[in-house]
Amino acid sequence: MRYAEWGILLVISGLGIALANFIGFDVGFMESLPGILILLGISAAAVVLSKLVPLRLPIVAYCSIIGLLAASPLCPAREFVIASANSINFTAPLTLVGAYAGISIGDQIKSFVKQGWKMIIVGVLVMTGTFLGSACIAQLVLSLTNAI
Repeated sequence: MRYAEWGILLVISGLGIALANFIGFDVGFMESLPGILILLGISAAAVVLSKLVPLRLPIVAYCSIIGLLAASPLCPAREFVIASANSINFTAPLTLVGAYAGISIGDQIKSFVKQGWKMIIVGVLVMTGTFLGSACIAQLVLSLTNAI
């Protein structure tokens, strides 16, 4: 994918995050704008790094590394990055992730159906296991940290 296409996708994503943040959590556009710009900047930097660095990591890995570095004590803009990102409710971007996932598999339904009913059972079991595993880990960590 070309950089122009990535740019268009990032702008659309930013608008979607702003809209979801406003509708779902009553956070104004101007209040959430710095956080959105930081998230989109990290994403754009990850796209560029994935093309330049010879190490073949997924873009998500580069996003994580850049985000961790931007929020680490080594970064002079750490306080601004954290304060700006705190204005974004992180369930707002998840709405877009779900929509993108649905769109991306929409054209593959026929091949999914051809694999038969066994694949549906495996899919349901995998999703259920992932959810239950995540819930157990969250319960354990929250209990250990006395958050609950």
